[in-house]
Amino acid sequence: MNRIDKTFATLKDKGEKALVGFVSAGDPDPEKSLKLISAMCDGGLDILELGIPFSDPTADGPVIQRSSARALKSGTRLSTVLDMSRELRKKTEIPIILFSYYNPIHYYGPEKFCRDAQDAGADGVLVVDLPPEESQELTRFFDKDRFSIIRLVAPTTSEARMQTISDTASGFIYLVSKTGVTGSDGLDTREISSLCGRLKSLTDLPVCIGFGISTAEDVAAIARVADGVVIGSAFERMIENNFDNPELCSILYQKVREYKKATL
Repeated sequence: MNRIDKTFATLKDKGEKALVGFVSAGDPDPEKSLKLISAMCDGGLDILELGIPFSDPTADGPVIQRSSARALKSGTRLSTVLDMSRELRKKTEIPIILFSYYNPIHYYGPEKFCRDAQDAGADGVLVVDLPPEESQELTRFFDKDRFSIIRLVAPTTSEARMQTISDTASGFIYLVSKTGVTGSDGLDTREISSLCGRLKSLTDLPVCIGFGISTAEDVAAIARVADGVVIGSAFERMIENNFDNPELCSILYQKVREYKKATL
């Protein structure tokens, strides 16, 4: 059983839901980013999404777009993110998901990426713009027992398409809470609950919900219907607003603890 499967099994036994945290790796620079992420892991993240910065992150809102731009400006590249994963793996056993658009992976080389990602201790990859029909050039290099491909399902996805996506996913499924980009406001919990129920009727994989979740109240509401809650823009907003604050690691640590408490 790989780290992702173990995590969800353990959480289920404890009656908890997963807190999944996204951070743009290398924001504001690789050294400080590693310290910030380590503090978040210590605070109680169950799963880490380590974002590979990209120059055109079209699915992301302005907060994550700016974080990605800062990371690129600091010299962060895919190889840097793999080095960060390797360093994090020395300190923590929580699952690490590499979050990317396909362009950086294609440029790096799919086979080399899969080999190096697994060697760096990563547990899976989520590629925003890689549909199941085009995935074989990447997934054929996976060790499928230990490396997962996380798939996205949107509110506009038909049930037939949900089934196709679920059949090609592993680890968990990331359910987008609403149309739009990351960080946008407003959650319709009734609609999200209905959407999550339809998806869970089609798959045995855990379902984690993200987009627009920023408060502990949001986390608690989503945790009632999903297996996990994904938070990204809220963390990046804290980083952006506290660049020069020497207490930034502590701020992130405490916020993770607050969010995690809401999943219980």
